[in-house]
Amino acid sequence: MLDQIAGTVFTTGDNVYDNGTASEFQDCYGPSWGRHKARTRPTPGNHDWNTANAQGYRDYFGFPTTTYYSYNLGAWHVVVLDSDCSQVGGCASGSAQYSWLATDLTANARACTVAMWHHPRFSSGEHGNSTAMQAIWQLLYDRNAELVLTGHDHTYERFAPQTASGGTDTARGLREFVVGTGGRNHYAFVAVQPNSEARNADTFGVLKLTLRADGYDWQFVPEAGKTFTDAGTGSCH
Repeated sequence: MLDQIAGTVFTTGDNVYDNGTASEFQDCYGPSWGRHKARTRPTPGNHDWNTANAQGYRDYFGFPTTTYYSYNLGAWHVVVLDSDCSQVGGCASGSAQYSWLATDLTANARACTVAMWHHPRFSSGEHGNSTAMQAIWQLLYDRNAELVLTGHDHTYERFAPQTASGGTDTARGLREFVVGTGGRNHYAFVAVQPNSEARNADTFGVLKLTLRADGYDWQFVPEAGKTFTDAGTGSCH
């Protein structure tokens, strides 16, 4: 799939199974997704942290210090965060990561912002909702960000724009995608959450985003032989 899709590649955590070791990155990730390592901007997940200090992840992708960072892509600002909060000194207001994000967003001059981390704030899958990133969601909401990309649950799910507490807000809310369809296995949907607009639990694939100066387009690209897809468009705040 990636061989046929141009642009920047992102991941939503748990880059290798089961323990994020150096050998797993070399033997499993390397021959597949690793072919596009030079254009990949990864996100860490809890399985990456199964190796002490996420050392396999750090060494493979080159993160000697913090596992959260940001970069600009055209008219967009991209923020990559680490939702393994206990490993990075917390995610609540006042934590190092929260304070870094506040400073980063203040310095951001781009019109549109997308953030990504591993554990979804909202999910209808087996892991369900996680409140660990609620304060960070609120900060992104206050700064008029557009999108949140997550993984963890092995499903695909798209939500309508929401507040940090799950209220519908089509004017300023953040649209979340859960994209845990990278190839490990699938989880079932347990309890469909409010504002869930599209769901699939039997198709591997990737989410393709086209980031425009005033908005974005999304398309779920399924594995060969599968027919599920999901596509649409949104505007920047």
